[in-house]
Amino acid sequence: MPSVPVKRPTSVPAATLQDALDAAARYAKASRSAATWRAYEADWKAFQGWCRAVELEPLPATAHTVALFLAAEAKRGRAPATLGRRLAAIRLMHLGARHPSPHDAIEVEEVLRGIRRTWKRPPAQKSPAVDEEIMRMVDAVAPQTLRGLRDRALLLLGFAGAFRRSELVALDAEHVTQRDEGLSVLIAHSKTDQEGAGQVVAIPAVPGSPYGPVRAVLDWLTVAAIQRGPVFRRLHRGDALGKSRLSPQSVALIVKDLAGRVGLEASRYAGHSLRSGFLTSAARNRASLFKMADQSRHKSLDVLREYVRNEERFEDHAADGLLRPGPRAR
Repeated sequence: MPSVPVKRPTSVPAATLQDALDAAARYAKASRSAATWRAYEADWKAFQGWCRAVELEPLPATAHTVALFLAAEAKRGRAPATLGRRLAAIRLMHLGARHPSPHDAIEVEEVLRGIRRTWKRPPAQKSPAVDEEIMRMVDAVAPQTLRGLRDRALLLLGFAGAFRRSELVALDAEHVTQRDEGLSVLIAHSKTDQEGAGQVVAIPAVPGSPYGPVRAVLDWLTVAAIQRGPVFRRLHRGDALGKSRLSPQSVALIVKDLAGRVGLEASRYAGHSLRSGFLTSAARNRASLFKMADQSRHKSLDVLREYVRNEERFEDHAADGLLRPGPRAR
């Protein structure tokens, strides 16, 4: 039987191969947020610095080296969550350099498990900015200025949408749609939507209230003449509007500043206070757990149940009627 000639594949042009390599690098970088990459970079530098100090090799590192590093960091008071991220950075650097990663060696796992078991410090909790406090903080802004209009919109939208600070600063004007009932706000990416499927949050109008988030957002966009691009932007000297978006840290600083202005303890408030404040206020108002989840985009109801429990702990308490003098009903 005669042989069938096989057509050999042509060689891939160098430019095409480079385009593919560049695209792969971009997609790999997009697998995690910019903030996560910055944290990993800091974690790797911390590991490298410790290795230099004790004259051990960081790359490739042995499991014993990594275990010692985790123990040293725990002794310095680093939280288990921070150590877990440090370990993830070490893993990525080893895999990227084509070295076997020591992160899952039994010695490393046992040390990390022991650290978690002995960790006693509770996570730092920021105070929720409940609706009464939000209204006081809004009253403290200067609405006749661009800064006042921006901060008013930031507070009210952040609260009403139960937004994370990263979601707020990522908003573009194209993500905000006005409707008869209020605003539809598209969250293009979020902590619980890493694939970018998108989530829509409804912001209802509050007719007759000076604290309506819809009116506050529309006033800001109109006066600042923002039709495209970042909703919440930096302001320069003289209240001049910039083009770059606020950073998540800026949101925290604005909340702290306004909390301090109205006599609250500023150090106890941060960007997350807007989100937790909405959920706390909704729980006090006996809102449906499922409606709260719709607004906050929580995938698990366990966290939301804790907000409800916190507001109901003293209701119908088992100790009601106890430790009171006088006759008791039998």
